[in-house]
Amino acid sequence: MKISKDTVVQFIYQLKDVQGKLLETSDKDEPVLYLHGHNNMIRGLENSMENRSNGEKYSVTLEAKDAYGERVQGSEQRIPVKHLQGAKKWKPGMMGVINTEQGQKQVTVVKSGKFMVTVDNNHPLAGKTLTFDIEILTVREATMEEISHGHAHGVGGHQH
Repeated sequence: MKISKDTVVQFIYQLKDVQGKLLETSDKDEPVLYLHGHNNMIRGLENSMENRSNGEKYSVTLEAKDAYGERVQGSEQRIPVKHLQGAKKWKPGMMGVINTEQGQKQVTVVKSGKFMVTVDNNHPLAGKTLTFDIEILTVREATMEEISHGHAHGVGGHQH
């Protein structure tokens, strides 16, 4: 079966920067599962999967605009420390999570104080050219429930 809109794709990956440094990885114990064609994946990666099949292995290099976007200057914000999740003590360079009206968002600490912290709202990988080494494990038709919910269900996907 080929990957197309309303198929559920399970894959593993390695993510590298332009110098070849490994930034992230997943393995067969923790594959990624997503519903194709429903904006559940970064655009360039989802586009690269179109018409591929299970068992296929490939690499794709994405410019920032097709990955996590360009860096937006001036997107720093001061927030109360209590709203930042992920650690007890914060230092510049650490990554945390904040809850927004659009859901959870990953941010980077720029400056930390006792009660307030300055964070950079850019995704930590924004502005970077990235290479993904992909292995597609399975491709299947989505269920009507998955299509109506707009996401894949099961291990690696959304758990209800």
